[in-house]
Amino acid sequence: MVEILLPKRSRVKRGKTWKALSGAKNLRKYLIYRWNPDDKGNPCIDTYYVDLDDCGPMVLDGLLYIKNKIDPTLTLRRSCREGICGSCGMNIDGTNTLACVKDMKSVKGDIKVYPLPHMSVIKDLVVDMSHFYAQHRSIDPWLKTISPKSSKELLQSHSDRQKLDGLYECVMCACCSTSCPSYWWNSDRYLGPAVLLQAYRWLVDSRDEEQGERLDNLEDPFRLYRCHTIMNCAQSCPKGLNPAKAIAKIKMMMLERKI
Repeated sequence: MVEILLPKRSRVKRGKTWKALSGAKNLRKYLIYRWNPDDKGNPCIDTYYVDLDDCGPMVLDGLLYIKNKIDPTLTLRRSCREGICGSCGMNIDGTNTLACVKDMKSVKGDIKVYPLPHMSVIKDLVVDMSHFYAQHRSIDPWLKTISPKSSKELLQSHSDRQKLDGLYECVMCACCSTSCPSYWWNSDRYLGPAVLLQAYRWLVDSRDEEQGERLDNLEDPFRLYRCHTIMNCAQSCPKGLNPAKAIAKIKMMMLERKI
C-alpha cells in the first residue's frame, strides 16, 4: 500500500496562544493560519482573543484589532472595507469570502481564518495572485472595436446595459475560483469561474466588436470546458453572482456559431 504524506514543513502545527488584553471581558476566539517564509518553519495556527466591546462587527474588524493591538506581525490584504475592492478574500469558517462583509455573528464557535485554498501563500493570509491576474489579462478585459474612430461616445440602450447586470459587479477576489475543484486540478490551463465570468461580460457588451475573436480565444478543451457545474463558485461568491451560469452562456455561444 502506498502511503502519501505531506512534506514535513507543510504540516500545520499548533502555534502561539496570545493572551487577551487587560480588562477585555466580551471576548471572541480567533484561530488564524500563520506562516512566515523567512522562518523556514511549518505553518501554524495561532490563537487570539478579540474584545467585541472595542471592535467592529465584521471578521475583518477582528483581524485589524489583532494586528493593531495584539500582534503587528499578522499579515493580510485589505482596503475598502465595503466589499468593493476584493482585497480581503480569505477562507473563513470553511468558506471562501470577503472578511469585510462576513459578520462575526454568522460564525458559530471559534472564528477560523485561513488563506484562500490551493494558492501559493506569500505570508500568513496573503496569497500569490499573479497567475490569477495573468489569466484575467489573457481575455483582453477591455472594449475592442474595429470601426473607424468617432467623436461620438459608444452609446448603449437600457436593455443592452441590463445584460451586464450580474457580471460587472465582480470584484476579482478569487473566492469562486479557489473554491472550484476543477480549478484546483487544472489551474495551469483552465481559466476558472472568475475569469470566465469576466470573459462573458465582454462577450455580451453591445459596444464590443470582436466577439468572434474573443470566442476563438476561449475555444480550447481546458480554458473553458473544464467547468463541470459543481456550483461551488455560485455558493461562495460574496457578491451573489453566478459564474457557472455565465460559463454555460459562453458554451451556448460556442455551439450557436457552429450551427
